[in-house]
Amino acid sequence: MSVMVTVLVNSDPRALESYTHDNQESMQGIVETAKSYGVIAHRFYGTEDGQVMVLDEWPDAESFQRFLAATQDRIEPMMHAVGAAGEPEIRFWRELDTHDAVGWGA
Repeated sequence: MSVMVTVLVNSDPRALESYTHDNQESMQGIVETAKSYGVIAHRFYGTEDGQVMVLDEWPDAESFQRFLAATQDRIEPMMHAVGAAGEPEIRFWRELDTHDAVGWGA
């Protein structure tokens, strides 16, 4: 069963959007690398009060960790450029069997 991965970081969501628009080739390189490590889905989300969340689905936690190790040298400069503060909070989530799933192919 796949896992959802959340990465939370204090950062400016608008700065991230601007950075990604200005660096589309670099972003696509990271996406292609993620695909090679097995990413199933990926999105960035932001709040108005300076939080950015990455929401990914991966086959397992180990696949994400291998991807992160392989791309750390490309992701860290991006996070620095958009004002990320502190260490990101990374969590792995498993779907719970609660018999009330709606959407996403339930």
